[in-house]
Amino acid sequence: MNSLNFSTNIVSLRHRKKITQEQLADFIGVTKASVSKWENKQSMPDILILPVLAAFFDVTIDELLGYEPQLSREQIQKIYRDLAADFARLPFEEVMEHTRELIKKYYSCYPFLLQVCVLWLNHFMLAEGRERQTEILSSLSELCGRIIEDCRDISLCNDAVILRASVDMHLGKTLEVVETLEDILSPLRLSNQSDSLLIQAYRIAGQTDKANSFTQISMFTSLLSLVSGATQHIAIHDAELDVCEETMRRTDQVMDAYRLESLHPNVSALFNLQSAIVYATHGKKDETLNRLARYASCVAKLSDQEPIMLKGDRYFDAIESWFEQYELGSGAPRDKKVVMDSALQALSHPAFAALQEDESFLRIRRSLTERSRT
Repeated sequence: MNSLNFSTNIVSLRHRKKITQEQLADFIGVTKASVSKWENKQSMPDILILPVLAAFFDVTIDELLGYEPQLSREQIQKIYRDLAADFARLPFEEVMEHTRELIKKYYSCYPFLLQVCVLWLNHFMLAEGRERQTEILSSLSELCGRIIEDCRDISLCNDAVILRASVDMHLGKTLEVVETLEDILSPLRLSNQSDSLLIQAYRIAGQTDKANSFTQISMFTSLLSLVSGATQHIAIHDAELDVCEETMRRTDQVMDAYRLESLHPNVSALFNLQSAIVYATHGKKDETLNRLARYASCVAKLSDQEPIMLKGDRYFDAIESWFEQYELGSGAPRDKKVVMDSALQALSHPAFAALQEDESFLRIRRSLTERSRT
């Protein structure tokens, strides 16, 4: 109980009421020494006395005890950033134990539990061995289940459903993923076609700033979805080089038009990496190295940010306020060191085995290695 703020609160409440320890003791029916021990953190009142104290001071029992089961968004963001930094620098299991303690402390704070799920999903691969990683994913799935079953916030529940589907994918439960997401993400659903309706409503209502801001964030997220979809498309058609190259040509034009490698280096890096894997699979050495150079350039842009965060540009000049509304704000879900280590690890993909002694490839590896050490 020492983690509560009862002793501080009882002193503050007593002073606010302008009464002495003896007067409080007389009202409650205890000794003055008992009140003194409460205020000096030497003991706690009997549980049956708590409602009487709360009623006397006209506060709730939670307020009396100083118990705060709910965290603000700012508090959640700070805890997340601190834990993400700890994962990058401290022993993995030590940080995991800390997160479990926090889960117990804030077990009814569903926004926090959801961000713990995000945290674990972004760091489980740091655990030693596949068996341990699977254990963490299973715990993550259970935590998502608690949110889905007990939380009354539909948005949080929907996010937990998506996160649990991501976990299922990592666990190889692809049929479960299909069953969960096929209907939710169907392009035939009206909910997935409603952006223009809201924008039109904003315009007619004369809310031009909202119309502009929502239009921009809609365009921005659609742009990211397009490039992410293209990344998946070339992975699906990796045996068909002509299809992949046409997808690369078209996507490059979009990325160049919107300066995406500077605007969102991460999604651009993933596209260039997948393109390099396809070219390497087909024995196209020069094209592979060109794509890997672009990949390294995107990673360098990420590395140059302090901290890594979402941002707009001169064209998308009304979207940053949206980023601040995310539960984690505009910051990245992983510490920069973890991001850089992951970017370097990508060069160990089996498709690049034939390039391991190539000087151009080694130069790219060295550049990423240097950045991962800074």
